[in-house]
Amino acid sequence: MLNAKYQLAIGAALVITAAMTAGVAVAPAARAASPQLCRYHTARVSGGYVVQNNEWGSSAAECLTTRAGLAGFTVVRSAIATRSGAPGGYPSIYAGCHWGLCATGGLASKPQRVAALMPGRLVSHFAVTERARPGSAYDVAYDIWVNQSPRTRGEPNGTEIMVWLGHQGKVRPAGTIVARNVTIGGRKYDVWHARGRAAGGTVTYELIRHVTAIGHLDVGRLIQDAVRRRYASPRWYLVSVEAGFEIWRGGAGLAVTHFGVRVP
Repeated sequence: MLNAKYQLAIGAALVITAAMTAGVAVAPAARAASPQLCRYHTARVSGGYVVQNNEWGSSAAECLTTRAGLAGFTVVRSAIATRSGAPGGYPSIYAGCHWGLCATGGLASKPQRVAALMPGRLVSHFAVTERARPGSAYDVAYDIWVNQSPRTRGEPNGTEIMVWLGHQGKVRPAGTIVARNVTIGGRKYDVWHARGRAAGGTVTYELIRHVTAIGHLDVGRLIQDAVRRRYASPRWYLVSVEAGFEIWRGGAGLAVTHFGVRVP
């Protein structure tokens, strides 16, 4: 049994604690871009990145389309309506390796030692459009994975670090708040922590102000903050930077329009 990771408030009073952690589905081998990516299907896109549907927590109809091979995607269909507390899926795009399925070059070929992630060494940009129907419940989030070794064929065993740009509906990060109004890299966050299968659990940096784009996210600064809080080790390795939407309900119309990770 996995430790609780999410809580979803339904109506005024119902709050259900999840029994699963995000992204535990094992994706099959990547295939060429197709008109639609459903369930766990993936596609390689420009920049060496991989788009994954990763509908790990729901069996409802839900599909993506890639942007003509560009580094982005659109949720074109979603009947997700989970009430278990955890999201129904995490449609996303990533650099690095996700449960053994690796993108090309960059972080996939050069996992980064945490101790070497000095300010400015590894940065990312991410932009979305939010045109989901009223009543949708989701977050806009990075999912950043740290492993205890430079390579992993399965679930990373170090720390899961999330960055919430914003959310719609009565959803919130896993666990409890451990710090409020913390400034990191010029941005202000509330910091949450939840125990999980990984040694360091899940650390979520929730932006105080909802945004739809980040032009320069200094991933190293966030990871070093997690190290200072004793949720990660400088001896571990950054193996994946993912970005997309955790969807609890609805979500059709959500789109990633830009994504990139710069690795030295």
